Amino acid sequence: MALDRQLMNAFLEGRFQKKYDSGSSLWRFYAWHPFAVTLGYNQDSSAIDAGKCVSAGIDIVRRPTGGRAVFHADEFTYSFFADSPAQNAELYRMVHEVIRLALEGLGIHAGFCRSTLSEQKGAGLAGSVSCFTASAKYELQVEGRKLVGSAQRRSRNVLLQHGSLPLTGRHKELGSLVAVTEEDECREIGEEMERKAISLEEILGYVPEYNRLAELMLCALGEHSGCEVIVLQPGELKDILDARENFIH
Repeated sequence: MALDRQLMNAFLEGRFQKKYDSGSSLWRFYAWHPFAVTLGYNQDSSAIDAGKCVSAGIDIVRRPTGGRAVFHADEFTYSFFADSPAQNAELYRMVHEVIRLALEGLGIHAGFCRSTLSEQKGAGLAGSVSCFTASAKYELQVEGRKLVGSAQRRSRNVLLQHGSLPLTGRHKELGSLVAVTEEDECREIGEEMERKAISLEEILGYVPEYNRLAELMLCALGEHSGCEVIVLQPGELKDILDARENFIH
């Protein structure tokens, strides 16, 4: 999360655009060690039981993006950065279209959710806490269950979008980490996530390799944009971040 904040600042200050191109965007793929619960930018931290997380060796981190809590365990995580005047919803759909194309390479035919958060009823306690129990327009679903959870943050023309693609069903363990007073509430959250969320393992019957997903994403990016896709090495990102002092002076 700290690196994503730094990269967003690199876009806001024009350092990324100066090194590459004013129309360039950046995708970052990563995983989590140790596992962590991330909270939306404005989410109340008391929703998560900090004691349970500490005992399990799970970090609690606040995202720069909005939305509800996500338990990041076995997953493929992405960040997308762009300096664009396009509407948030337009970029949201574009990002998920790229992911949809990548999933086709695994034989998964995901579809867009057509409703908006405000149209969904009866989310209950689970909907107020967990990202994966509520779907927004243009998010990806399989068999009516949410597969990718995403959230955005915009500052001026710069947009950051985070997203979580679960490899296994471990993200549903969030229910056991929520701060509740009654055991029934914890069970309610778990049952709601089971009904409304799904993972790649549940669809495919196996866990796809992380590198395979990265390859499919790169192919989908090229297919969708029709532009050159440049794979940056970690050192190149470091150069952009380290350039801040020189850029300011």
